[in-house]
Formats: sequence, structure tokens, C-alpha cells
Amino acid sequence: MITRARRAAVAVLACAAASGCGGSTMTTAPSRTAASSGTASLPLTAHTATTPTPPPRPRPKAKPRPSPASLPQTDQLPSADTPVFHAEMAALWRGIRENSLGAAMPAFFPEGAYAQVKQIADPRGDYARRLLADYGLDLSAAHALLGADPKGARLLQVQVPASYAHWVSPGACYNGVGYYELPNARIVYRQGGEVRSFGIASMISWRGVWYVVHLGAVLRPSAGGVVDDPSTGTGESAPSSTC
Repeated sequence: MITRARRAAVAVLACAAASGCGGSTMTTAPSRTAASSGTASLPLTAHTATTPTPPPRPRPKAKPRPSPASLPQTDQLPSADTPVFHAEMAALWRGIRENSLGAAMPAFFPEGAYAQVKQIADPRGDYARRLLADYGLDLSAAHALLGADPKGARLLQVQVPASYAHWVSPGACYNGVGYYELPNARIVYRQGGEVRSFGIASMISWRGVWYVVHLGAVLRPSAGGVVDDPSTGTGESAPSSTC
């Protein structure tokens, strides 16, 4: 005969077995995945350290060459057979054909050199008021000589009689610096099928280069421009000294 207490114990065991809350059961912890953790798995990449290329160093600026007019005189005798002299005469001829003082300036004696040469109160003022002004007047006179078609005149040569060159020593003509002087060079050109020429009254040297200092005349007969000894043909004339 089953007692009341035993039936109660059996009922408890049956309840525990039915509900699964009794006995030793194994539980497995959930695995951590990307979805459960909320983070994505990224592949590893190799990073190579690079050295930045430095910017190129700026090149030093070349120092400007000093103007020859600012340098001291030399005793070098100029030559008329150099690219520099040919360029000067081309500029002079362009200034004559165009009646342009600016175009002809490369052929004219530099102001800075004149300021070194002349021992007078205001050499730069004398340069501007006398020498440069006369040069402009003589360019205009030579331009007028070419007539109605100045562009039709073609430069053939500039005759430079080297035997006429002579050294002018310091002390002459209010000069503090000496120079070579050459009178009576001639511009030879062709116009209308005819060869013609006129003179360059005086060229003087600076550092081994000839420059025009008086185009039409040294001593001017009037206030206007002058053409030095225009003639048909080459027309070489006798030399005359000048300051």
C-alpha cells in the first residue's frame, strides 16, 4: 500500500521530468559573429613607408651684367668687322630710314661713358641738350635726303677707314678720359638703281667699340640738321680731326 508521502514524492519527480527543469543539462554559449557583435571584419593590408620628394631648389638668379657705359675705359682699338659694330650700323640705318631717334640709339655714344669722359660742370645735361639733340636733327636731315621713298633705300656697307683712327689723350677738349676718334666713315647705300653715300662726321671709342658721336657735323653751321658730304658713289672724303 502506497503511502500518501510516497505518492507526493513521485508526483514531484514526474513534474520535474515533464517540465525539463530538473537534472543536469548542457548549455552552449552563443558564438560571437560579425552579425552579433555589430562590427565588420576587414582584411589586413601592408603599408610601405615612403619618403616624400623634396621640392626642387630654386635656381639662383643670374646677376645682371653691368652696362659697358658704367665700366672704365680701355685703350683697345675698335674694329669695324664685328657683329656688335654691324648691329650698331643696322640700327643707325633703321633710325635714318624711319626718322627715329629711338631706333638709332644703339649706335650712339652712351650717356654713362660721356659722363666719365667730360670734365665739365654738367656732362649729362650737355649730352642731352647738345649731343643727343644734334643727333636727332641729323637723323631727320639724312631721312629727308632719302626722299619720298626712304624704305626703298638699301644699306650696302659702312666704310670705316682704319688709318684715320687716332688716340685723343686726356686733357684735350675738356676730357678726363682718353679715347680713339675716327672721322669720315661713310654710309653707302643703293636707291633707285644708283649707289650713293654720305659721311659720319665722327665716331669715338668706348671699351673697344666704335660709337657715333657726331653724325652730320662736329661744328654746326646752323641750328638745323646736317648731312655730311652727300654724294653719288662711295665719295670718300679727306679726314678731319675733332673733339
